Amino acid sequence: MTLPTAFYTPLISESSVFSPREEGVYSNVAMRGRHADAYSMYKRGTRDYINAYDKEQGSVRSLNGVSKEIGNPSWKRSFLYILVASLASLLYGYHLGVINETLQSISNDLHFNGNTMAEGLVVSICLGGGFLGSTFSGLIVDRVGFRRAFQLCALPMIIGSSMSATAKNLWGMLLGRLFVGTGMGLGPTLAALYVTEVSPAYVRGTYGSFTQIATSLGLMSSLLIGFPAKGTEGWWRICFWVSAVPAALLALFMQFSPESPHWLFKKGRAADAEAAFEKLLGGPYVKGAMAELLKSERGGEAETVKLSELLFGHHRKVVFIGSTLFALQQLSGINAVFFFSSTVFKSAGVSSQSANICVGIANFLGSFAALLLMDKLGRKVLLIGSFSGMVVAMGLQAASASSLVSSSNEVYLSVGGMLLLNA
Repeated sequence: MTLPTAFYTPLISESSVFSPREEGVYSNVAMRGRHADAYSMYKRGTRDYINAYDKEQGSVRSLNGVSKEIGNPSWKRSFLYILVASLASLLYGYHLGVINETLQSISNDLHFNGNTMAEGLVVSICLGGGFLGSTFSGLIVDRVGFRRAFQLCALPMIIGSSMSATAKNLWGMLLGRLFVGTGMGLGPTLAALYVTEVSPAYVRGTYGSFTQIATSLGLMSSLLIGFPAKGTEGWWRICFWVSAVPAALLALFMQFSPESPHWLFKKGRAADAEAAFEKLLGGPYVKGAMAELLKSERGGEAETVKLSELLFGHHRKVVFIGSTLFALQQLSGINAVFFFSSTVFKSAGVSSQSANICVGIANFLGSFAALLLMDKLGRKVLLIGSFSGMVVAMGLQAASASSLVSSSNEVYLSVGGMLLLNA
């Protein structure tokens, strides 16, 4: 790994803190540009190097190298790349909801209508594929980087969508859904990490909300596109073909998107990381951003965490809190709403089309509120408000099933609780 010229040039000036011998060494490295030599020198003298840089650039205070003199980097530079990464979340939301309106037509055409076990498998097998994809997502990113990992995420979605759209029997549909699920497991994890690593710090929370908004838009799109499925023969096949388009766009546009500077730096490609930062933030912010990477690298080496320490060591509280938050979200029954809301509303005597539109709108409005409030209120306040709303929503659902509520009000409480749960 070679240290960018912008780093060591100021350090070998008249005000250099290095000895003449060290100055000569750094000058030779700058002239040769050899990755291995520069990296080994950084390993031996990281503390002195960073202290010298901080003394020279005392205003550095964030990953983006933001200083009081030059302000924040433009959010426009990274905006398009955030949108491209959010396509993975849009696909995730689309495939969550695509089965909602089309399940009845699929079961009729593939001859398993009335077989609740088969219907349940068509719905849930993509979650099994998602488990496989998410299990190996970290390993894939570490090996090939984010750009290639996104393309690997898009590939099974294209294949799975095509297989589902052309399925002639139950097994063909199950295999297609399994492929799609693998991509679904990769996508949200990749999108969340990539957005975090390429976003300017002052809009990171806002950009992080884009993935949830994309999921909501994907869900709404699948419900809207699926409406004609019950009245148009073979329309459900169109619904699956449609999902191959954004997957292909994700694979294509990622070819022109920058790699994560963090991943490049960890792979010893500091010059490439510098170029990525320049593309994402702009030239004036590159030196500060790279200095922060140097500091984080030093901190990462100082503390290596083993898997056993995550489960039983002093990190276990953080792991427990994070895992519990995700578990509570799933235990709320939100996935059942995405998959079976049409059936639930129909049994309650409510038009499934109108109700599903309301579900999509409620989900989108909740995500949009998070977009506006994330960087203002902070994550903790939004989490407390979100889970408080879930408690109220589940309370309404429970009250609608009690004998204390009249039959005329039962529907309103049940539907209201479901909409609040989505928000």
